[in-house]
Amino acid sequence: MTQPLKPLAWDDFRLVKALADAGSMASAAAALGINHSTVFRRLGQIEEALGAPLFERHRSGYVLTAAGEEMVGLAQRLDADIVAFTRKIAGQEVKPAGELRITTSDSLLLYLLTPMFAKFQQACPDVRLDIVLANQALNLSKRDADVAIRATDTPPETLVGRRAARIAWALYGRRSEFGGTEPVDQARLADQRWVALGDHLASLKVVQAERRHLAPEQIVYKLNGVLGLAEAIEAGIGIGHLPCFVGDARPDLMRLEALQPDFAVDLWLLTHPDLRQSARVRVFLDFMAAEIRAQRHLVEGSVVDRPAERRDSDEPPAKPAEI
Repeated sequence: MTQPLKPLAWDDFRLVKALADAGSMASAAAALGINHSTVFRRLGQIEEALGAPLFERHRSGYVLTAAGEEMVGLAQRLDADIVAFTRKIAGQEVKPAGELRITTSDSLLLYLLTPMFAKFQQACPDVRLDIVLANQALNLSKRDADVAIRATDTPPETLVGRRAARIAWALYGRRSEFGGTEPVDQARLADQRWVALGDHLASLKVVQAERRHLAPEQIVYKLNGVLGLAEAIEAGIGIGHLPCFVGDARPDLMRLEALQPDFAVDLWLLTHPDLRQSARVRVFLDFMAAEIRAQRHLVEGSVVDRPAERRDSDEPPAKPAEI
């Protein structure tokens, strides 16, 4: 008589997926927070219940069988469904309360956003902010973050949000070195040493322009983020391009040229469509849009604040829906 199949639990799928991802018992155990022997024992129980091996054991590690690949595929679909359900329920809140995870860059946080976050928490004390500093985009679909505040001209089509401002860039140097008076003699700039962003940020328009117009030996100092550029210029390492909200905030620095419109980039407030009606997300986006609007003269490098100019004709067709 055939033995009845034993039902599998979600934890069984998690274990098999963790072992497939890690490739070894020890790494899978560490990822799951259990010990090696527990992983080994439970895998044996799962395979016995299914009546089929899920892995082939090789010296290089654990390799999925056909049955194992099917189980891992189902685990991935289940995981995505659970995340989607959680995100959908989170979007149905009626009161702005709970934790809100925000991802942004270090330079935006340091030079622009922190005072705004402080004002938001005074206005909404029941919302706890969890700030994730990352210069690369996080996956909002998997709820790595609830809101992204990003400088980009190509926000993901899977997100919705609003364009809060356009970040201006200009060339900066030490005020003491250039006399503190404008305009600067452009002939003096030809032989200057430069600081610049590294090659991994080559998609930025300012980096592309610098690589086109500067000899490699002129760039004597590279960084993998904006945060250290101002310090390097202020220390006398060289001149370099900065976002105006960074450069203008430092009295020892001065603009050496006029604004570079071609280097400007949009500042976006983004979230996942399922979270757009979440009370804490909606209140936060409204609050931050108003705060950034009040600081547009700093972000856009102008002396006085000017009304927003629509640039719909200049935008590429693929933009997230605005909320």
